[in-house]
Amino acid sequence: MEHHRAPRKRTRAAAFSAAAVLLAAVGCSSGAKDDGGLTAGTADAGKLATQKLNWKACSAPTAAEGTGSAPSPLPGGAQWRCATMKVPLDYANPKGGTLDLALIRTEATDEAHRIGSLVFNFGGPGGSGVTTLPAAAKDYEALRGRYDLVGFDPRGVGASAPVQCENDSQLDTYFAQDATPDDPAKEQTYIEGLKSFATACQDNSGKVLPHVGTTEAARDMDLLRQVLGDEKLHYMGISYGTELGGVYAHLFPKNIGRAVFDGVVDPTNDVEQGAIGQAKGFQLALDNFAQDCVNRGDKCLLRGANVKEVEDVIVKLLAQLGEKPIPAGNSGRQLTRTQATNGIAQALYSKEYWQLLEQGVDEAEGGQGALLLALSDAMNGRGKDGTYSNLQAANVAINCADFKERYSLEQTKAKLPEFRRASPVFGDFMAWGLMGCTEWPVAGRWTTPDVSAPGAAPIVVVGNTGDPATPYAGAKNMVDKLGPGVGVELTYKGQGHGAYDSGDKCVQNTVNAYLLDGKVPAAGAVCQ
Repeated sequence: MEHHRAPRKRTRAAAFSAAAVLLAAVGCSSGAKDDGGLTAGTADAGKLATQKLNWKACSAPTAAEGTGSAPSPLPGGAQWRCATMKVPLDYANPKGGTLDLALIRTEATDEAHRIGSLVFNFGGPGGSGVTTLPAAAKDYEALRGRYDLVGFDPRGVGASAPVQCENDSQLDTYFAQDATPDDPAKEQTYIEGLKSFATACQDNSGKVLPHVGTTEAARDMDLLRQVLGDEKLHYMGISYGTELGGVYAHLFPKNIGRAVFDGVVDPTNDVEQGAIGQAKGFQLALDNFAQDCVNRGDKCLLRGANVKEVEDVIVKLLAQLGEKPIPAGNSGRQLTRTQATNGIAQALYSKEYWQLLEQGVDEAEGGQGALLLALSDAMNGRGKDGTYSNLQAANVAINCADFKERYSLEQTKAKLPEFRRASPVFGDFMAWGLMGCTEWPVAGRWTTPDVSAPGAAPIVVVGNTGDPATPYAGAKNMVDKLGPGVGVELTYKGQGHGAYDSGDKCVQNTVNAYLLDGKVPAAGAVCQ
């Protein structure tokens, strides 16, 4: 679930963002320059493909990447190394200058049996791969023997010419304001907020806004493949990373090596279909959470003898917050309905966070909103010190560079009944998000992305039946659109966003067998 101004894919990094707020975060910086990574000069694609990378020790994250410290050594003492790679600002204009892409890598431990680089994109759009890969690395330890693990901040993200919009205090106001307006005055305030945000993005990052789309990011990945010295791109794409991978496969089908798409974005969905799919997906996840609460009886902090009664507690709480926010700890901040909805969605990304959701709703019922606000802050990229990463700015910029649709107030209000039927908790929130690009200064590229990839090597496509952010149906549609002999579907009957890092051994063993040994799973295989 995106922030309410841009309903689209979400990132597996969202879960790690929550960990950053509630537990601890690790990260690394590319050492990007103060100019935001933009460089004057000529972007000669041929020369850029032969550039040499200067790998060096990683520093702490930049402000745009988020708070944290330099990444800890890996098991066995291996160190993370960081570098920057120059890419064209505009692939259609080679003389238009370059920007610096931030990279992170740890090298394979079994050099004699090394396959190549395994490039990760954890989603978003807007998630920093440079900070997320070290945070998630324990999940991929089995792959580190034969692959260099490589992460990057896509253009416009983190330390790679980051899109910058409003300042921290302005963002506090922006993310707290009513995202489900129910009268003309609130509607006008909502629209003015969208205008102010878009204007700030144009003022601060106008030069990069036309060039941060998924097509450009896919071209960057092929340049990265060449610079790393790999004949084929071996790739792990999660959430939005599956869309990026699909676009890459379409553009460069012959360059696909061993690739896995996990937590699959439906490439057949336009903005509206994607938003209503997410409303249904988050409602399904909430239903599953509520059923678990019912099953635990008195051990659950939330009242209710059945799913509807548990969810009625949440619906009532949100309605009350819509009328009057509540205190959120000692910071002087308050929890609004928008932030509570955002926090509830954040906690549904992983079953591990259900306990936080239960506790957060219980505390909010008692008049204390600190935990739900912390979850919402994680979704929005806000650190404990009050500074924001550029997660949401990049998210909106990439969404709006990709998708053509621009919804009017009247069109949006007409969609409300359908969205409310899809989800009594998330429907309004997701419907109003249709206006996320209405005031944007850059036109979008497509209605849906083309991911057809005839002639590509097999791509393992993993769908999770309980996924809230990328509903299960998207996996089959991705397989169909990749084309015959390319997409191979693996189903995981589980909860949370994505499958590989759920800890399920069946999923991990099946994916590892493909990435490490080239063993393609049987089409329609199921893990449960």
